[in-house]
Amino acid sequence: MIIEDVLISFGAEIKNYKGGEIIFREEDSPLYYYQIKKGKIKLNNYTEDGKEFIQNIFSDGHSFGESLLFVERPYPMNAVAIEDSSVFRLPKSSFLELVQSNREISLNVYQCLAERMYYKYIMFYNLSFQNPVSKLKLLLDYLKSYHDDKAPYSFQIPLTRQQLASLVGLRVETVIRTIKQMEKDKILKIEKRKIYY
Repeated sequence: MIIEDVLISFGAEIKNYKGGEIIFREEDSPLYYYQIKKGKIKLNNYTEDGKEFIQNIFSDGHSFGESLLFVERPYPMNAVAIEDSSVFRLPKSSFLELVQSNREISLNVYQCLAERMYYKYIMFYNLSFQNPVSKLKLLLDYLKSYHDDKAPYSFQIPLTRQQLASLVGLRVETVIRTIKQMEKDKILKIEKRKIYY
């Protein structure tokens, strides 16, 4: 989202996180802009009974949690490294200075925030579905919308079945059964345990 050299010139540092390591916790104060150099990060919450709900998953080049740098509120979610990851970390004051001083970067931030809001609207709509096929299809359509080739089975889903379940609020067993049904219905294809949509 922001060119690495620009981040470094404004004082960003690279922090390395091991898979499973927490970057920030729910209720922490937002102090940094985060952008992934390499790796995968998830934003999540846990229900009262300990079930994980994944809000989103980000990878190389993506930023996360930046919207909360514009309000004086704590994080409503956790950020956790899914795998070993290197992340640029820029102090909040430097990030705000960067956005104010660079119109192009400011527009990039607005576009990113608009994309995130679009994703949230899609996922809120998804909550209204009772049918697991509809829930998964809406998520898969959204993921594939960023892929150039729209042909059937041209997009490999980059998420595990557990991650899909956590994103749409279903049990992993339900997702596994639903994916098998979707394959029978020729909605998707499974090759070597990989899902193609």
